[in-house]
Amino acid sequence: MTVVPLFAATAPQAVNVLDAGSLLSAFGALGVAVVLFAETGLLVGFFLPGDSLLFTAGLLCVPGGNGPVSLSLPEVLICSVAGALVGAQTGYWIGRRGGRALLTRSKSRKLHEGAARAEELLAKYGHAKAIVLARFVPIVRTVLNPLAGALGVPARVFALWQIAGGLVWTCALVLGGYALGSSVPNIDRYLLPLVALVAAVSLTPVALEILRARRARGATEESR
Repeated sequence: MTVVPLFAATAPQAVNVLDAGSLLSAFGALGVAVVLFAETGLLVGFFLPGDSLLFTAGLLCVPGGNGPVSLSLPEVLICSVAGALVGAQTGYWIGRRGGRALLTRSKSRKLHEGAARAEELLAKYGHAKAIVLARFVPIVRTVLNPLAGALGVPARVFALWQIAGGLVWTCALVLGGYALGSSVPNIDRYLLPLVALVAAVSLTPVALEILRARRARGATEESR
């Protein structure tokens, strides 16, 4: 096993940004902060694997594991929280300054669908609940932050609830991975299937929302 410090001195020549194991092997705990900052603060980071990265990082913090790297749990928690909170706040202020023009310029269909879902969450659940819930929905957690800024969500309200949601999201996934790795011997042998399972679970809300939208459109067309 390779013990990785807060950040790697040299990174491999090729790093797969969509693979949690590759990112962690290359950049260590600092890579978690960078990825979460990009995913939650920059619209271009909507494709990054936030959920699976957090879970995998927690799994690789278990002492004595046989995974590709060994990480420090305190460092991972600190970097995770820092990346998620600073990223969300950055996205909010970008939205305050750039407004909806940032989204309208994008040609990504997924981003526009995520924006529609984020706006629906804000309208349906109110600012506080929507900001917290968005943390657990891929793509939506990327676009809700600038959208909240563009829609004029009060800065104090956004900061309070994005901190609450960010703490719950990051700590739950990291500690969940750590707890599973601590309770099941040699769980790191099944790292790839576990990461795939976490990714599938994290995409479930998106899939359900797409299905719901299609059924709603079908019902509307039948009623005409």
